[in-house]
Amino acid sequence: MRGVGREHRIGRWSVGPPVCQTEGGEALPEYMMTPTLQAAKSASWHVLWTHSNCEQRVYDQLTAKGLEVFFPRISAWSRRGGQRHLAQVPMFPGYLFVHHAMDKASYLDVCKSNGLVSILGERWDRLEVVPNPEIEAIQRALSTKLPVFSHPFLREGQRVRITRGALVDVEGIFVRDHPNKGLLVISINMLSRSVAVAVDTTLVEAA
Repeated sequence: MRGVGREHRIGRWSVGPPVCQTEGGEALPEYMMTPTLQAAKSASWHVLWTHSNCEQRVYDQLTAKGLEVFFPRISAWSRRGGQRHLAQVPMFPGYLFVHHAMDKASYLDVCKSNGLVSILGERWDRLEVVPNPEIEAIQRALSTKLPVFSHPFLREGQRVRITRGALVDVEGIFVRDHPNKGLLVISINMLSRSVAVAVDTTLVEAA
């Protein structure tokens, strides 16, 4: 922060010439931080749950207020007037992400958005938080321009069903052993015996 000779405005706070310094570039103690630095430190990604088809409406309202909102979209084919069109659709229908240090006032302000159902969490000071690496991974994937598409969320040990192919409608327990491959474990409980079949995870859905 040395050499700062003029006032800088960041968001709604002003940061003037420093009133304290550390030697050797150490981090400032939290009690010495400006409100802007404290807010930036505590900002987290929160999940906004919207009414059906209201993602863009909520996004527009919050970005107009200067909030950082992430609305990931992917390309998908849709049919209109008997013809197929490639359109941008929400990656997570009904959900957006906002990056903000949420206090009670900002929580209430966000909740006023037309089309918003709620911010996920028990209450304003116990909101659910999405880890930064998860958001960054999605942002990087979208920035590559590589094909990105929705995929079933499968957990180890979950009962699943094969959706197509030679094993269509076969059910079993899902075990992942590769990013895009897994094992379908089929059991005969009476014999306490199981067999495993290697499957493509794109052919699997929750049973």
